[in-house]
Amino acid sequence: MPGPDDCIVLEHVSKAFGAHKVLDDISLTVKKGSITVLLGPSGTGKSVLLRILVGLLRPDSGRVFVGDQDIAALDERRGKDRRTLFQVRRKFGMLFQDGALFDDMSVADNVAFPMRMHTKMREAEIEAKVADKLARVGLPGVQTKMPSELSGGMRKRVAFARAIALEPEIVLCDEPSSGLDPVMSATLDELIMEMHRTLGISFIVISHDTAEARTIADTIGMLAGGKLVAYGPKAELEHDCHPALRQFFDRATEGPIQVV
Repeated sequence: MPGPDDCIVLEHVSKAFGAHKVLDDISLTVKKGSITVLLGPSGTGKSVLLRILVGLLRPDSGRVFVGDQDIAALDERRGKDRRTLFQVRRKFGMLFQDGALFDDMSVADNVAFPMRMHTKMREAEIEAKVADKLARVGLPGVQTKMPSELSGGMRKRVAFARAIALEPEIVLCDEPSSGLDPVMSATLDELIMEMHRTLGISFIVISHDTAEARTIADTIGMLAGGKLVAYGPKAELEHDCHPALRQFFDRATEGPIQVV
C-alpha cells in the first residue's frame, strides 16, 4: 500500500503476451516530486510498463497504485471504473518518443488540444495557458507555426508543452532524447529538471541513455529480461554490481544482455 509520500506503487506486477512474459513480478515505489529513470535494452517491457501505469493495459497479476487507487482492479468496460480511470489519467502527462504532434494542427492547437478535450476552459484562458506553457519550454511566440516548420528539438519541446498543458502531477517520458543530437538532448534534460524544480512534477523517464540517467535522475531502475534487476537512489545504483546494470553503464558487449 502507498504511503503519504508515494505517488506510484507497483506490487508484484506481471504481464505476458501469449507465452512471452514481458514483465515478471515487478515491485517498485515512485516518490512524489522525484525523477525516476528506467533503463533497459529494447524489448524489455519499459513501454509496456508505462501503458500499465496509465491504465491502458491491465497487468495479469499484481497491484498498481496511483495515489491510493489500485487501477489494476478497474475494468474500463464498467462505467464507474471508466470514470475513475479518467480521473486517474488526468494526473498524468505523456511525452511520446516521436513527439506525436498532430501535423494538421498549429503549435497552439496542439498544446491546446488536451485543454479543449478535457476541460471547460474558455478560449481566452486556453490561449493564455498555451502561451505560458510554450514560454516555459523556451518557445515563446511560435503558436501559429505548423509542426512541419519546426526542427526535431522544437517539436519535442512543443510536445513537452502539451504534456504539461493540464498541469499534471506526473509526466511519463518515453525515450525523450531519441533522435536528438547531444546538445538538444542536454537541452531537454535541463528542461525536465527545470519543470521538476519549478512545478514540482514527478517524472518517470524511459531511456537507453546512461548519461541522461546520471544527469537527471534521483532514482534509477534497470529492467532486463522482464525483471527489475536493480532499483534505488542514483548514488547507490552507480556502484551497483548487478551484471546487466554494469554492462549498460560500461557500454560493454560482453554480459547478460545479448547483442542481436
